[in-house]
Amino acid sequence: MEIAESFVRRADVLAPGLVEGFYLQGSVALGDYRAGVSDVDFVAVTSRPPAPELIRRIHQELPRRPHLDGVFVGWDDLRRDPAELPPGPAVHEGRVLAASDFERNLVTWHVLAQAAVTLRGPERPEIYTDWPALAERTRANLDSYWRPWVRRLRVGPAGFTGWAVSWTVLGVARLRHTLEAGEVTSKTAAGEFALRAYGNRWERIVGEALRIRCGGASRYRNPVRRRADLLAFAERVLAD
Repeated sequence: MEIAESFVRRADVLAPGLVEGFYLQGSVALGDYRAGVSDVDFVAVTSRPPAPELIRRIHQELPRRPHLDGVFVGWDDLRRDPAELPPGPAVHEGRVLAASDFERNLVTWHVLAQAAVTLRGPERPEIYTDWPALAERTRANLDSYWRPWVRRLRVGPAGFTGWAVSWTVLGVARLRHTLEAGEVTSKTAAGEFALRAYGNRWERIVGEALRIRCGGASRYRNPVRRRADLLAFAERVLAD
């Protein structure tokens, strides 16, 4: 990705020797990058923790879109359980975070181990993985984040937005698909899994979520019907 390559080149100019490894994860690594929808997610392996001001200087001449989001770690950090790591520098939606837990988790580490796109460094660095722990945390995330999120969609305007349809339908399906597949999967692959796994009853709302992500004509004229299907599908997956 051009924006990631620009980051590495600019880092080399401003701080020679800082970036020792640079890997793309997320939708790029999983083959599901969608222009105008997806961010570019990275993990930078550095010789020392970079100062926030340096990160801002590197980012200030990069395009605003897509967002180049990621974390800065050392080689030893990749060999450890990310849950044990202290907060560190990161970039999220253009904001430089001096000390954050953003993307310092087993999902990121597993995606790196599965399919990292290497811009610099060893093609397959040594990375800590723990599938049983990731599966447990995935189930916990369904309870701790997605159940309350679906309850919030029942009130207020959020449940009527296209963003909420794509985020929720593909979000819960992705966690369910990850548990089924035994590896981290993409949002689009999760939608295709949901079409196979949950039957014709849910084809319309899953197809609508994929349409919002990938393009095409809307499958709904009535926003109230779409919201009702969104809520019903999410509750179906959470009950699974």
